[in-house]
Amino acid sequence: MDSKQSPKEIILVGAGIMSATLGVLLKELAPEWNVTVYEKLPHAGEESSNEWNNAGTGHSALCELNYTPEMEDGSIDTTKAIEVNEQFQISKQFWTYLVEKGLIKDPDDFIMPLPHISFVQGKDDVEYLRKRFESLVDNPLFAGMEYSDDLDVLKDWIPLITEDRVDDEPIAATKIDAGTDVNFGALTRILFNYLETKNVKVKYNSNVQRIKRVSDEKWEIKIQDDTANVLRYHEADFVFIGAGGGSLPLLQMTGIPESKHVGGFPVSGLFLACNNEEVIEKHHAKVYGKAKVGAPPMSVPHLDSRYIDGRKELLFGPFAGFTPKFLKSGSYFDLIGSVKPSNVTTMLAAGLKEMGLTKYLVQQLMLSEDERINELREFIPNAQKEDWEVVTAGQRVQVIKDTKKGGKGTLQFGTEVITSEDGTIAALLGASPGASTAVHVMLEVLERSFPEDIDSWKPAIKEMVPSYGLLLMEETDLLEEITEKASEALGI
Repeated sequence: MDSKQSPKEIILVGAGIMSATLGVLLKELAPEWNVTVYEKLPHAGEESSNEWNNAGTGHSALCELNYTPEMEDGSIDTTKAIEVNEQFQISKQFWTYLVEKGLIKDPDDFIMPLPHISFVQGKDDVEYLRKRFESLVDNPLFAGMEYSDDLDVLKDWIPLITEDRVDDEPIAATKIDAGTDVNFGALTRILFNYLETKNVKVKYNSNVQRIKRVSDEKWEIKIQDDTANVLRYHEADFVFIGAGGGSLPLLQMTGIPESKHVGGFPVSGLFLACNNEEVIEKHHAKVYGKAKVGAPPMSVPHLDSRYIDGRKELLFGPFAGFTPKFLKSGSYFDLIGSVKPSNVTTMLAAGLKEMGLTKYLVQQLMLSEDERINELREFIPNAQKEDWEVVTAGQRVQVIKDTKKGGKGTLQFGTEVITSEDGTIAALLGASPGASTAVHVMLEVLERSFPEDIDSWKPAIKEMVPSYGLLLMEETDLLEEITEKASEALGI
């Protein structure tokens, strides 16, 4: 089917980074299609994509140790790290294209260069980090990685973390200077501002109340327009549900078979934010540690320099919490409302299997302010309580589904696209690495939902993402070329 002869009606639910990315891709590939975005809040990027809610600020697996687990034989599995890095490279290529085309005027508004550092303590973890370094250092995606267990070197890399450290316990770190800090809230707003210049209708204060199939190829969306206090109906050829934690209930409304046996478990987060400018200026890196034994991947502690509204910030966390809400702006009935006859056994099975997670969340909920500061002092030995304040982060809804490998009620710690068999509706569920891999994920949505158009789109996609369909790990000349272009266009 020729998209130019048959303009389609497209609906994107949720004004976050995923819908923003998909909207821009569609407007570049099929500018004649009609795209409408519905967002229940008054502004774009207010929930999962918001800079104060989003813990993932440029996940590229350069420092995140949960992506490189140690196997029973002592070897390091780098599969996930390479996959995430490849996907983040796709995002950087797309952003480079947007800057070169003038669609993004000032990349400093959303991306800054920032070293990515892994930091460990104790003999066993130092040995693990050394093996991880040796497993990755020769991979072109991780070029420039350095390792050191020399305190004098580490004092230069991470002065705030080494200052006043008197423990005799061995420490080590790896560093890559090619890391970034990405403000996905700012990027989301930039992209939506651009989309509105391309006749994309962005309807805020619009709460989707029903999604139902009205024909073999059409969907009808019922929307409560809170601004005008009226109900509206909109038919579409394709619907994308990119509503963060709110995606699961909307997916369940569709009734598609793919929405069955899928559940969600909400996890809230807290960060400690530094309010002392002198302390903030002593640290300049994203530093990831190692999760404690028995703790879930979402609990990996990290001390991050961030750039928000042109100001440098310093955050430590996350500390997990629990609320039955699926969004910060959600309802306390979200969790119970998501339990349906089609997924109740999946949810119950997960509850029985994830007793360790339950115990961890209970322990986190019971942490006092002093106990949180004590955890911070494992990173910053001389941290002062008065220099830090608690910030409530966003909600994550971890996907629960039945899998062949994990069995019934398996908790997923990634991002998942669920698409109807005919491709007319798609939903994004899950969390990290999420926003960092938005372009890869949205290209996957296009491949699944528009198979009749994808071949004709490939030249344009290759212009936006030169490595599309390739592995940069195997295309070192191309990797070098796009790295140079990203450095020039994005300043990284």
